[in-house]
Formats: sequence, C-alpha cells, structure tokens
Amino acid sequence: MAVKNKRANRKNQKAKAKAKEKQAYRISELQAANEENSENTVQASDSLSGVEETGESSLSETENQAIENSQPQGASTSSATQESAKKSSSGDDDEDEEDGMSFWDHLEVLRWAIFRTACVLLVAFCLWFWAMPHIFDSFVMGATSSDFFVYRWLSQLSHGLISFDPNFKVEIINIEVTGPFMIHIKTSFYMAAIVTFPYIIYELWNFIRPALFENEIRHLRPAFLGGTVMFFIGCAIGYMLVFPFTFRFLTEYNLSPTITNQINLSNYIGNFSMLIIVMGMVFEMPLLAWLLSCFGLITKSFLREYKRHALVVLLVTAAIITPSGDPFTLMLVFIPLFVLYEASIWVVKKE
Repeated sequence: MAVKNKRANRKNQKAKAKAKEKQAYRISELQAANEENSENTVQASDSLSGVEETGESSLSETENQAIENSQPQGASTSSATQESAKKSSSGDDDEDEEDGMSFWDHLEVLRWAIFRTACVLLVAFCLWFWAMPHIFDSFVMGATSSDFFVYRWLSQLSHGLISFDPNFKVEIINIEVTGPFMIHIKTSFYMAAIVTFPYIIYELWNFIRPALFENEIRHLRPAFLGGTVMFFIGCAIGYMLVFPFTFRFLTEYNLSPTITNQINLSNYIGNFSMLIIVMGMVFEMPLLAWLLSCFGLITKSFLREYKRHALVVLLVTAAIITPSGDPFTLMLVFIPLFVLYEASIWVVKKE
C-alpha cells in the first residue's frame, strides 16, 4: 500500500510538473505573441506616420507643382490679356494711323474749315460793302418802283393779263441816326452769305467726307451739288417773284384813304433778306427729304401716298407767300414747289 501511494504521489508530481511546464510554455508563447504584436503595432504606427509624412510630402509636392503650373498659366493668361490689350490698342492705333487723324486732329480740321469760311465770307462782305452804294437803288430798292425789270417782264409775258400801275412808287424813310450805316452792313453781309453758300457747302462736304462710306459719298455728292443749285434758284425766285409781289400787294393794300403808308428802311431790308433766304431754304426740300429718308423717317411710298394732301399744302403755302391773289403769280410759285416735291420723291431712298 505504501508503495502504491508513493507511485501515485510521483505520478501526481510528474503530472503537476508537466502542467507547470505546459503553463510556462504557454505563458512564454503568449509573451512572445504579445511582443510580436507590440512590435507590429509599433511598426504599423511607424508606417502610418511614414505614410502620413509621405502623403504630406506628396501633397505638398503636388500643391507645389500645381502652384508652379498655375503660375505660368496665370502668367500666360495675363500675358495673353496684355497681348490682346496691346493688339486692341495697336489695332486702334492702326485704325487711327490708317485714318491718319485723331479726335483733336478733327477739331483742328474743323477749326481751319471755319477759319477759311470766315475769311471767304469776310472777303465777299468787303466786296459787297464796296459795291452796295452803286447797286443799292437798282438791285435792293428795285421792287419799290414800277421800273423794276420783273414788273415790265411779267407785263409783256402775260400780254396784259397782269397790269401794273406805271406810277407805282413807294417812298422808304429812315428814322434812325445809324440806320443807313447799319443797313449798309446788314445788306452786305446777307449778300455775302448768299454768294458764299457754295463754298460753305464745300467746306462742310470736305469735313464730313472722310467719315462716310463709298456708297454714302456716291449719294451725298449729287445731293450737295443739287442742293446748292436749288438754293440759288430759290433765292432767284424769291427775289424776282415772291418779294416784289408780296411787297407790292402789302403796300397797295389800303384800309382807309386817311392812312399814309411810310415804310421804314430797316423793315424793308428785313423783309427783303428774309423772303429771299427763306425761299432759298425752301428749295432745299429734296435734300431735306433725302436726309430724312436716310434716318428712315420717310419713304417713297409715304410721299406718293400723301401726294394729294401735299398738293393742297403746297397750294396754300404758295398762296401765303404770294398774297396778291393773282392766279398767274400763284402758279409761278406753286409750280416750282410742286417740282420740288416730285424731286423729293425721286431722291428719297426706297424701303
């Protein structure tokens, strides 16, 4: 029995020793595994930090590259804008160089055009001022006497239909001290302005011609030439027909036999110059119609559609200009106005 107990105790001790060895082995394995895990964690943390550093470095490198790339692009865009601005400015300069004139150059041209016009007007004024005393009675005061060539010419042309009093004479009085001198200056200036009208149109044409296109120049040249001719025709009709008959009608109109007409010199010259210049401007109707058509305000169809209404207006206008009531004189004024209206239809642009 004692032997058996000893054997059992030995077996138990051996079993306990083996169990202890197994536990120690397991503990050592666990410790080794823990150490390996700790090393792995350290390595992982190190790798993560390295990745972060490399990521930051790569990001910084990419950002630097992007910045470096953006800088030349921005520089290129800025340089491109600068080049485009230079091109545009150079284009404007080229246009100015092609035109050959700047804004101030145009003002200089306008100044010289006005100066030349003033010089020509001054020369014409001096010539008329010198000649006025020699032609004043026959040319300016001709409508006050029955010896006026228009009265005699119309009397012969109408074969007695228009009769003029051979004793017709209107006395013109002066009631101002400076009247004769001022009338001398005014009449000379009016005549100089009428005579130099073509040169004024010429200077105006030279000033605006560089700004026009070829087709506009082709249309404006005959318009200005025709307008100048029509202006002189209008002035001639105003001098030979409108003013003489208007003046004669108004002076012969007698409201009462107790009234004595005494015409003031300044009043006579004012009506004389006004009617002549107004008729010259009225004869610019075709040029005005052409300009209005250029702005799209009137058309050929508009003028043709309202021709009947225009005839009535022209007839009334002729009756107002020539209040004598004479149908022959009325027709002498109405026919040119009607021809002007037809010329306006011809020169107006199509739709």
